Amino acid sequence: MSQPSSSAAVEVRNLTVRRGKRQVLHDISLTIPKGSITGLLGPSGCGKTTLMRSIVGTQIVASGEITALGLPAGSPELRRRIGYVTQAPSIYSDISVRDNVGYYAALYGRDRDDIDDALTAVGLREHAQQRGDELSGGQKTRVSLACALVARPDMLVLDEPTVGLDPVLRVELWKQFHDLAANGTTLLVSSHVMDEAEHCDRLLLMRDGALLAESSPDELRERTGEQNLEQAFLTLITTGTTA
Repeated sequence: MSQPSSSAAVEVRNLTVRRGKRQVLHDISLTIPKGSITGLLGPSGCGKTTLMRSIVGTQIVASGEITALGLPAGSPELRRRIGYVTQAPSIYSDISVRDNVGYYAALYGRDRDDIDDALTAVGLREHAQQRGDELSGGQKTRVSLACALVARPDMLVLDEPTVGLDPVLRVELWKQFHDLAANGTTLLVSSHVMDEAEHCDRLLLMRDGALLAESSPDELRERTGEQNLEQAFLTLITTGTTA
């Protein structure tokens, strides 16, 4: 494997993933800068989750090279440095919100203040004593996010974290993401909602297992001649060009 760039949190080179006879990811290469918010956008089923799983090391790949934080993806040392929030909530239903977050805090040597900060960040301080099975779907997603935040990882990989959340909380979460990036955390955030692209420093646009564009929002506008990012994405699809 070639030496990773010191300014890159993630480097992917010629990544191919297959499931049975079907190719899911097609020869993908990309770079995610450190301390940035990179948006991974595209329609449902285009391969976003498979790419994220490949980066965190939980996906079997057919070929290609992936480095994360200077190490091969899936290295044991990365388990304490990369937080991964899946689409499905990963919490215990028979204990409270605080105990769920406290469990992960104990694993990573964090204290009570860290638990309070994580609960505040996702707007769940008032629900801290509720059991997991008493929560709505959106609240469970927020608890999963708090469990990742409490570890204070170097990188956060978030698979559609704002799905099902009300607009006010979405704004608050994106503010939290920007604060994390400003303090050096690298974030990879997937979404199928193009208006969230405005919150990102860099964009990775996918369709049918292929990477259509790797650019900033402004670069994408300039290359397509479209000011609306959703229309810019549609232009890439209809013209068959890669930005």
